[in-house]
Amino acid sequence: MFKKILIANRGEIACRVIKSARRMGIKTVAVYSEADAGALHVEMADEAVAIGPAPAAESYLVIDKILAAVKMTGAEAVHPGYGFLSENAGFAEALSAAGVEFIGPGVKAIGAMGDKIESKKLAHEAKVSTVPGYMGVIPNAEEAVKIAQDIGYPVMIKASAGGGGKGMRVAYNDEEVLDGFASAENEARSSFGDDRIFVEKFIEQPRHIEIQVLADQHGTCIYLGERECSVQRRHQKVIEEAPSPFLDPPTRKAMGEQAVALAQAVDYCSAGTVEFIVDKDKNFFFLEMNTRLQVEHPVTEYITGVDLVEQMLRVAAGEKLSIKQEDVRLNGWAIEARLYAEDPYREFMPSIGRLVRCQPPAESPNVRVDTGVVEGSEISRFYDPMIAKLVTYGRHREEALNYMRTALDQYYVRGIQHNLGFLNAVVQNPKFVSGDISTNFIAEEFPDGFQGAPIDARKRDVLVGVAVLTHLREFERAAGISGQLSHHKPVAGRSWVVFIDDVNTAVDVEAVADGYDISLDDHIVAVRSHWLPGASVFDGTINGHPATVQVDSLPEGAQLSHGGANVTAIVRTEREAKLAALMPEVIEPDTSKFLLCPMPGLIMSIAVAEGEAVKAGDSLAVVEAMKMENVLRSDVDAVVKKIHAAPGDSLPVDEIILEFE
Repeated sequence: MFKKILIANRGEIACRVIKSARRMGIKTVAVYSEADAGALHVEMADEAVAIGPAPAAESYLVIDKILAAVKMTGAEAVHPGYGFLSENAGFAEALSAAGVEFIGPGVKAIGAMGDKIESKKLAHEAKVSTVPGYMGVIPNAEEAVKIAQDIGYPVMIKASAGGGGKGMRVAYNDEEVLDGFASAENEARSSFGDDRIFVEKFIEQPRHIEIQVLADQHGTCIYLGERECSVQRRHQKVIEEAPSPFLDPPTRKAMGEQAVALAQAVDYCSAGTVEFIVDKDKNFFFLEMNTRLQVEHPVTEYITGVDLVEQMLRVAAGEKLSIKQEDVRLNGWAIEARLYAEDPYREFMPSIGRLVRCQPPAESPNVRVDTGVVEGSEISRFYDPMIAKLVTYGRHREEALNYMRTALDQYYVRGIQHNLGFLNAVVQNPKFVSGDISTNFIAEEFPDGFQGAPIDARKRDVLVGVAVLTHLREFERAAGISGQLSHHKPVAGRSWVVFIDDVNTAVDVEAVADGYDISLDDHIVAVRSHWLPGASVFDGTINGHPATVQVDSLPEGAQLSHGGANVTAIVRTEREAKLAALMPEVIEPDTSKFLLCPMPGLIMSIAVAEGEAVKAGDSLAVVEAMKMENVLRSDVDAVVKKIHAAPGDSLPVDEIILEFE
């Protein structure tokens, strides 16, 4: 076994590899850019080497810099993680030439399967079912339009070297092909240094289901069940689970055997994933093979008991697999939610900044947190905006979902915008709970974007109960402050008015041991908790049922987050409520005549000129943030009055890009 390995990556995956290596007694070397000098993976590793400026193209993607770090530290092998150089055959070749082991498959497999065009050709030859499409490299957008017309709309435009949702666009007409081709090409060039594009038929209402394979250097190859990855946004996975609630044993077996056959066709060794598109009738089509560890690998580890990173290390060291296909058992259910630095209330625009507060839920046999950040870490615009992966496990799907909902409520993040509320809304959605999902799930269930989870009667009781308890505990603390006038000690009355999202509810409150009984409409809300002022998370019970709510105190109440709902809860006396009703309404400023930058990002291009008339839906500008290009379009018919920004400008959120007459 290796004595020392270098991890050619950053963030949570670097930390994940370090954990398994440490358990196996292997020393680790981290590499880091200028932006990551204080990162968690640097702190966790036994050694760390600086490799250049913040942009990945000048640090993590520079093979010579990685090789220099290997030579400097004497590492015997390199684990590439995912993304960056993980599927770069040239990198594996360079390591081999230097006498360093690549902890991954051989060059042949990387070259064949890492290239989506070549992998489809090989899959077709291996009699694996494939999606109809044009498998050659497409030279320009005009040629892409002709090909799309031949295949028939809708089509998927994809970067040959793509992954993680980057370099992918769905097009339903010629105009969308022209726009999508350019954006996919730019994203692919920026993220992977390879701008080759191909086009294939887009199967509507599909499921995205993948098979985990594991192979050694001695000819053994097995599959470790499947992962359901259908809940996606912009082709990037959001929620994953294992097993799939859709597959039956015969389909699982057929998909697994095809995945193994494809892996063996390219002499695959190490961990890898074969991705399939599955239609409503359980017909499946090969999509691509990822010749690396997947982001969502923890759900497979939970249900099989196999540490995939450990197996990758053992295979790379020449060991035979100790697991046979008949040994593989799928036990229980695991779900993974990806916590991103993005604002779901603003069309999921990336968010950058410092994690002022970051308190993950406590880990246990049922809750796992894979992360590369801690409180105080910086979320940079240079890299993927993922903060952490939250993984829960149960004996069955319902139990895993219950653990997930509680863990999401407990995960407290402040300083940047995040998608915790959106994730919680997804795992409570009735269609998701029933397993009735496809890759269109988010678009169909949140057609107007995310505005917070709906508040049903039970959730309303929870929010009202927590609002009252936290406010009265704050009131009691204030009443006990020394130095107050002896004849004017504040006394909490029984009658209060709770305002939640401008809906006012009159309640009567009776103090009891560990909480309050609250008369609300025609029933009692019994809220019990040891919550004290200053605590960011309420843990207690509402009518005997466990409840977890995030609490940010306000002068008259609190900002509460629970079950995907994020509300301002104000608690007032009856007199205060009557006076508040007389206050003038604050009118928000009108920004309809401005195009504002929706996220911190780099202006890639401006598509209009001053004095130009534009129609609703016309492209106005392209902003790049966290390796993704975002096309900003006009909401109205208007004339451009003034352009305030230029290509190359780095803008903060809500900075004016242009204004209309």
